[in-house]
Amino acid sequence: MNILERINELRNNLGWSLYKLSEESGVSQSTLSNMFVRRTNPNIATLSMICDALGITLSDFFADTGSTFSSEELLLLSNFRKLDKKEKNIVLSLIDTILKQK
Repeated sequence: MNILERINELRNNLGWSLYKLSEESGVSQSTLSNMFVRRTNPNIATLSMICDALGITLSDFFADTGSTFSSEELLLLSNFRKLDKKEKNIVLSLIDTILKQK
């Protein structure tokens, strides 16, 4: 697996620029740019910050499932992880209510 290609795939699925990834992850834009220009992989701490911003775990990042999340799924997961426990329960309850109406 090419780590830089995977990062690009995931950020492109969200429609994010490197600048947006930098803002969301806390990794400086120069660090991200240098990684791609020099074709060097991020260290595990940097990759973890990137994964957090993308709303996935390191395990998700390296999972070779043959499929990727849609941009809507990534956005939903990323936003869900930013919620506190009470807010997450509200969202889950809403989803349950919607699904029961089908």
